[in-house]
Amino acid sequence: MHVHIFFENEAWMPPLREALARYDLPVKEHFAEGGYVDIHNQPPKGVYINRMSPSAHTRGHQGGVLFVREILFQLEQLGHRVINGSCAFSLEVSKLHQHAALEAFGIRTPQTIGVIGKQGLKREARKMPFPFITKHNQGGKGLGVQLFQDYETFDAYVDGSGFVDSPDGITLLQQYIKPCNDVITRIEIVDQRFLYALTASTQQGFELCPSDACWPDEVLEREHPPPLFAHREDITADDELVRQLIAFSRDYGLDVAGIEWVEDEAGNRYVYDINGTSNYNADVEAVHGVYGMDAIADLVARALVAAS
Repeated sequence: MHVHIFFENEAWMPPLREALARYDLPVKEHFAEGGYVDIHNQPPKGVYINRMSPSAHTRGHQGGVLFVREILFQLEQLGHRVINGSCAFSLEVSKLHQHAALEAFGIRTPQTIGVIGKQGLKREARKMPFPFITKHNQGGKGLGVQLFQDYETFDAYVDGSGFVDSPDGITLLQQYIKPCNDVITRIEIVDQRFLYALTASTQQGFELCPSDACWPDEVLEREHPPPLFAHREDITADDELVRQLIAFSRDYGLDVAGIEWVEDEAGNRYVYDINGTSNYNADVEAVHGVYGMDAIADLVARALVAAS
């Protein structure tokens, strides 16, 4: 049996390949930009890893999102082990799903309105206090996030040529939480185990993917690059919100999760993003001595033994 990987972003694959190679696992990769699902076909036995990103459309691979959504469900119906299966993927590609699930679980999220289509955006925006942001319901890396302080600027954006729609046609209007100390917090969870927490600076904008592969060379090659990410030592597995998020990950089938929250000046914490295709920051991991891809490889190795 093999480990099968669905993916669409080559730049994010090397660390996972290296980790799986260290465990000497037999791997077959499946580049997903579309395809077909034959309900009467029996996929090969093995363990399947879902590495399809919700930002796939930015690389021309939205068809892969639809393909993976369907094939994951089929695999599960046939009894195959899927790392981050269909339930996890439904959260990955819909922030409305994320917020509804988090709120039902008793975890605070920012006030959010999802608007299907462009027509109702200006009307629904009148229900939001300032400042607020827009973001794509299916997105990633903070792409498409805009901050607004007044209706005039917002209306001009909606009516102008600079408006970019979410690939699923759903735009979110969301309460802007000013982050304390200009950072957000992200925790990494693998197999319902807390690995570590890191902070990401918001001073460079809303695109906060921790992997170096997400950042342009002109940022990384500066003589003194900005300190974008740092290990947050005061957040541990005993933190109340961390315990909640681990329980949430277990109940929603999130084998791998990078979950982000923002803390306001009063100390209130708002969870706003769940990433199933988690990428890890090499500098933070080197300092902390815990490696997310190795944790994934260990999980996959155990799953492969169980499936044999």
